[in-house]
Amino acid sequence: MAEALLDLIAGNHFEAESAGTHPAGLNPVTVESMHEIGVDVRNYRSKNLDEFVGQSFNYVITVCDRAKESCPVFPGAVNIRQWSFDDPAAAPLDTRREVFRQVRDEIANRLCRFLIEEARFIPAALQCYCCGTQLQTDSVS
Repeated sequence: MAEALLDLIAGNHFEAESAGTHPAGLNPVTVESMHEIGVDVRNYRSKNLDEFVGQSFNYVITVCDRAKESCPVFPGAVNIRQWSFDDPAAAPLDTRREVFRQVRDEIANRLCRFLIEEARFIPAALQCYCCGTQLQTDSVS
């Protein structure tokens, strides 16, 4: 979700990659929750972090505590961030769809804050489906 959300929100200003410590394939509820906001992720794939070892990145952002514990070292990374989100796939079956939506929106909001506060984007330049109208230019420190 994070890779597709960054692609959506920042457009072609970032090259996003996403990978996991234990990729398990694209979750159908991910596909569904992203489709709800008009994003088709069916051509995305679940990648292993090993595919990126040895590459350099301006930013490496981990998005769950388990990843923080088992992420490989990215010596070429200029900035490393750890953002904690619930694992929606671990949610009880009866609430899983809602948890996926909630985590999707939390990631989108956090990406918007990151792009404005750290990457110095102008809020009007972002294409965020859920927070674009809530962001104020004076939120930049």
